[in-house]
Amino acid sequence: MTYGDAVRYLLTLGRELASPQQARAAKFDLRNIITLAEYLGQPHRAYPCAQIAGTNGKGTTAAMLESILRSAGQAGGGPRPAGLRTGLYTSPHLERINERIRLEGEEIADSDFAETFTRIHAAIEQLLASGALAAHPTYFECLTAMAFDLYARRQVDFAVFEVGMGGRLDATNIVTPEVAVITQIDFDHENYLGHSIEEIAAEKAGIIKPGSWVVSAAEHPAARAVIARRAAELDARLVEVDTAYRVEGLHAVAGCYRAAVSSAHSTRRTELALPLPGRFQMRNALAALAAARLLAERGFPLDDAAIARGIATVRWPGRLELLQQQPSVYLDGTHNPAGARELLAFWEEHFQGKCIHLVYGAMRDKAVDEITGLLFPRAATVTLTQPHQARAISAEALASMTCHLAKRMEVVAEPEEALERALELAMPDDAVFATGSLYLVGDLRCWWNSRTMARGFGTAVGERSVP
Repeated sequence: MTYGDAVRYLLTLGRELASPQQARAAKFDLRNIITLAEYLGQPHRAYPCAQIAGTNGKGTTAAMLESILRSAGQAGGGPRPAGLRTGLYTSPHLERINERIRLEGEEIADSDFAETFTRIHAAIEQLLASGALAAHPTYFECLTAMAFDLYARRQVDFAVFEVGMGGRLDATNIVTPEVAVITQIDFDHENYLGHSIEEIAAEKAGIIKPGSWVVSAAEHPAARAVIARRAAELDARLVEVDTAYRVEGLHAVAGCYRAAVSSAHSTRRTELALPLPGRFQMRNALAALAAARLLAERGFPLDDAAIARGIATVRWPGRLELLQQQPSVYLDGTHNPAGARELLAFWEEHFQGKCIHLVYGAMRDKAVDEITGLLFPRAATVTLTQPHQARAISAEALASMTCHLAKRMEVVAEPEEALERALELAMPDDAVFATGSLYLVGDLRCWWNSRTMARGFGTAVGERSVP
């Protein structure tokens, strides 16, 4: 099967959660992925791994931890010795499906993707024919099996798996991680995970295994209580970042934060310089640091220098990603109320008194009322658009729901044209933020890269140096 054939076949399975109706009809369990993994020879057991769940910050924390692992053994300033050979599995992707399965920090090649999917597809056909599988695995289950298999065949030293949704019944949850991490917990995917913080936290805490080691960066008291109770029930060792670490001298440089992190019960101190904007990223960095220190206790070659290097060099696009200045243009996948609150805090801290021009597009199953209620009143202009995705809410429907919230609103259905319109409205000292959905971020990031390269303006997004 060619790369194009593989991608087209996967898309016929449905991309994540296609509609609210699918949410009500879906039945989640681990039978498919267990059966498929057994047939493939249990590839997920061939290497040590970490598993990361949460509402916000799980992808960033996963990227930070993988970057730390890749930095193990590297000396600053000299020739770059090989660090640990790593795998990183995340979702969703922004531009290309290959982003989800990374080897040593790079998305896998099209040839590797095609070869791996062909092998997984053949296994699925055999299992369906024999009756071992009652139904075809989902899009996400197929990709998860591909990551399991590819990392085993490439003999990675360590893999980091980001949970797709929830935790307890997520396809990644057949792994037995060296360390599990739970990031911030808030409301999202309520149709699947529950309508209270306690219910959502219980699903996330489903990644805790008996006797395991767990890091929690959850801040909500109810979520913390659920996680602590589950860890105690399973005799798991729990490290909560709020009690284990102190952050001192926190300050921003060009929107990116630096601080010294001290252990609460020792003099151990690590200087962190984050390349990703936003105060909230420090909490993700603490979670990655805590996980790395637990892995060091288990014998992995991770010292504080590797932790500092890994965090300082992490790349994670689409989250307060700065594309240009004068005017400043940011892409940010703010898809739930907790993310909107973090974005609003970023505006208040770094753009006080500045005009903000907002480009917004969202999915139908998101808490649009709450998100727009937070962001729209602060923006000087709002340009409504819709991502190139079947689950997107139309720009016209958004306008009818939210027109009373904005000082000035326009509807431009095509995302690229919407961003162009915001740039027309912005003065050099203003800021443009495109947000609301990671699908919108992916659309605009792809367009911006092609636009930049076509105009000969140098490197594409993601290749520029970070201050």
